[in-house]
Amino acid sequence: MGEKKQIITIGRQYGSGGREVGETLARELGIHFYDKNILRMNSDESGIKESYFYLADEKAGNKLLYRIINSLKPELREPSFGSDVVSADNLFRFQSEVIRKLAAEESCVIIGRCAEYLLKGTEGLLRVYVYADMDYRIRRITRLGYYEPDEVAKNIRRMDKERREYHRYYTGLDWENLNNYDLLVNTGTLGIDGAVRVIRDCLAGREG
Repeated sequence: MGEKKQIITIGRQYGSGGREVGETLARELGIHFYDKNILRMNSDESGIKESYFYLADEKAGNKLLYRIINSLKPELREPSFGSDVVSADNLFRFQSEVIRKLAAEESCVIIGRCAEYLLKGTEGLLRVYVYADMDYRIRRITRLGYYEPDEVAKNIRRMDKERREYHRYYTGLDWENLNNYDLLVNTGTLGIDGAVRVIRDCLAGREG
């Protein structure tokens, strides 16, 4: 009997380190990691079939994502290659299709993209929400140097607002509603490595 599939979705407050948690977790579990670059639209419509998908793991030999993308027939079905091809709604439809197909075929970690909503009810799914207090997030983003120090807090609030609105637009649900998740992890208290250990312990406990 093969190993049980593990699908981990990670929603996260901006600056909490959720992406790093996801990357580390995927690496330790030996499974693929997917984020917003799971699919990238090319603004040049004429070349869209060839180049709008970004295969983050292609060099690592991940042929599943290529096969899934290649199997989509946009000219025959939704999502569309029509005039709305580069619209946000069409992009979300493509992403949703790819996310569902990936989760149906392999264990993986998926960051954001409303994956916890899209995959609800999927066997082996663990929906994680990564958060931290504002001071921790300010320190982390400041250290990363993304913004001028006096602009960090404002941009954290802006990014959280964008994620909140994105999630509500596509799901009708509150991004921060605890009922959307199975496990809450505070990186401000646990750190990145501690958060990964908690998630792995949860996965192991569930299997037991």
